[in-house]
Amino acid sequence: MIIFPAIDLKDGRVVRLTQGDYARMDVYDDDPAAVARRFKALGAKHLHVVDLDGARDGAPGNRKALRALLGVGGLFIQAGGGLRDAAAVEWALAQGVDRVILGTSALRDQGFLRDMLRAYGERVAVGVDAREGKAAIEGWLETTGTDALDFCGRLRDIGVRTVIYTDIARDGALSGLNLAAYRALLGLRGMNIVASGGISGEGDIIALREMGVYGAVIGKALYTGAINLREALIAAEE
Repeated sequence: MIIFPAIDLKDGRVVRLTQGDYARMDVYDDDPAAVARRFKALGAKHLHVVDLDGARDGAPGNRKALRALLGVGGLFIQAGGGLRDAAAVEWALAQGVDRVILGTSALRDQGFLRDMLRAYGERVAVGVDAREGKAAIEGWLETTGTDALDFCGRLRDIGVRTVIYTDIARDGALSGLNLAAYRALLGLRGMNIVASGGISGEGDIIALREMGVYGAVIGKALYTGAINLREALIAAEE
């Protein structure tokens, strides 16, 4: 199983939100590239990067920080937040992002999603953020009436091969995973599932690995020291 250490960007800094609430934000570092280098030194080969300003405002807002992260080198970077038109997607991929993550645009404009899949194939993933089982958009500020699991099924059917599924109530809360949701998602054959939100200890990593989950995003637990990255990487491979 792949471990994706998370770097969430706001105003060029590394931050974490609690349950998607911009008013409950902790700042961990002013230098995103330095954080990426630390993760790399501990053995990380992947990063999960979210432009929180972009997710909220609808257009990328941390391009300088993203370029700095890409400059670290030797890391597979999947990145999202505010990628709502072809120009934004093309820019991110041209800079060296390995896989872009669409969110709001994937739910609101299936034509755009199909266009991006035709153009870039498996370099396009979709982030599905769920609040009480319903998909949330606009940087988690708006909860729709769309059932999140049903939406994932539709994504699989139109050719999406990677979904990052986040249970918002657990994100940043260090409260453990919504394992039932991931069991249900694993029934969608032919799609890689990345678990995000609530990973708080090595036991969560082991549970996901044993279930057959493709990847796991770890955020706040790394920054608080609840999880040691080296140990997480070992647990993911055992």
